[in-house]
Amino acid sequence: MPTATPAPNPPAGAPPGGGAAARPATPARVSVMRSRPGIAACFLLPALLLLGALVVYPIGYSVYRSLFDASGSGFVGLENYGEVFTDSTILTAVKNNVIWVVAAPSIATALGLIFAVLTERVRWGTAFKLIVFMPMAISMLAAGIIFRLVYEQNPDRGVANAVWVGVHDTFTDSSAWPGARPRPNAELAPSGGGSFTTKSPVTAPGPADLALVGVPPAETEGAAPAKKAAPGKGGEVTGTVWLDFSKGGGGKPDVIDAKEKALAGITVEAVKGGEVVASATTGDDGTYRLPAKADGAQLRLPAANFAAPYNGVDWLGPSLVTPSIIGSYIWMWAGFAMVLIAAGLAGVPRELLEAARVDGASEWQVFRKVTVPLLAPVLAVVLVTLMINVLKIFDLVYIIAPGATQKDANVLALQLYLSSFGGGANQGVGSAIAVILLLLVVPVMVMNVRRLRRESRR
Repeated sequence: MPTATPAPNPPAGAPPGGGAAARPATPARVSVMRSRPGIAACFLLPALLLLGALVVYPIGYSVYRSLFDASGSGFVGLENYGEVFTDSTILTAVKNNVIWVVAAPSIATALGLIFAVLTERVRWGTAFKLIVFMPMAISMLAAGIIFRLVYEQNPDRGVANAVWVGVHDTFTDSSAWPGARPRPNAELAPSGGGSFTTKSPVTAPGPADLALVGVPPAETEGAAPAKKAAPGKGGEVTGTVWLDFSKGGGGKPDVIDAKEKALAGITVEAVKGGEVVASATTGDDGTYRLPAKADGAQLRLPAANFAAPYNGVDWLGPSLVTPSIIGSYIWMWAGFAMVLIAAGLAGVPRELLEAARVDGASEWQVFRKVTVPLLAPVLAVVLVTLMINVLKIFDLVYIIAPGATQKDANVLALQLYLSSFGGGANQGVGSAIAVILLLLVVPVMVMNVRRLRRESRR
């Protein structure tokens, strides 16, 4: 007869009867909206009113207004959107916006990463960070005015061209007397490329004097008086190059008068059969001396003597205005990127970096394969934030770009203003541009919000 198997002893603390442990029921959580909807509505109402007045209503009205003509009385459907994508001025703005979105955030983020990494190893890293971040304290308006002066074409006023011209003139000789030229119907005649050549050959002993005009008297204030050259010896050709103009008037043309000034530093070439056989440079008194082989040659004053001084780069010209404005934006926002990246870098586990170095990785490998991957979430935040920011860029372009090249630097936010309140005064087209800007910004914002939510779940 089978025996009954005794039931196992219940574990200590188990309820009698061998049943499942009775756990106290957890009360279901009830949201405040369900339990006290009135109180929740009172707290949310001010925020909802602000959102409705400052966000929802402007967006809705912009969409509505974009469907009407300039006066706002005639319904035109999608005609304004068609104009946005066919007007050459607006298409230039779209192209520039693409350049802004690609270049500005990428360069600012890269510089911020470099600054953040390097300042960790610099003794005065905190002071450097403060200096780099300081432009963020300046408004876009003030920054635009500053860089409008920085990019001034005149090297005496524009810092950028002052530096550029200084570097250029260090390695390149400037012309002796820019703007100088012979009198009309004189012995010297233009010979192409800005140079001047005598109409007939010169013969020893000379002198072969070469008169020039076109030099402002103020530029010859410190010049020595012109001197008549002594006759050449042994077949040498001599002469004087001078400014054939007396301050206050008087004097005779093509004659060296007492008050006339010498033009020093001018190169004189002797040319035979199209080849230079000899050359000389005028002294402080304007005289020069050529060897005997110059006898029977024509004298030429090369164009290098009269070339206009180097005036730098046209930073705000049609080809460079957009990169120049992007440079001013990076000057402002690289500090913002550096601060955020430096905060992320402070949270990187140092043992990972040290382990990589112990394993034989170089500093570049540690940076590229350890530091950058660990900072990827922070870099994404900075990059997306700057992308949203540059889509709305307006102030810098409006202030820095001169009127002559503003159309070349045009962006969508500026075109929105010009179309709505400028010469066109067409708020239908302006509203259409605003809607397009919204559609461009929304996907980036949605992507950023989703990424932040994924990060918060980790």
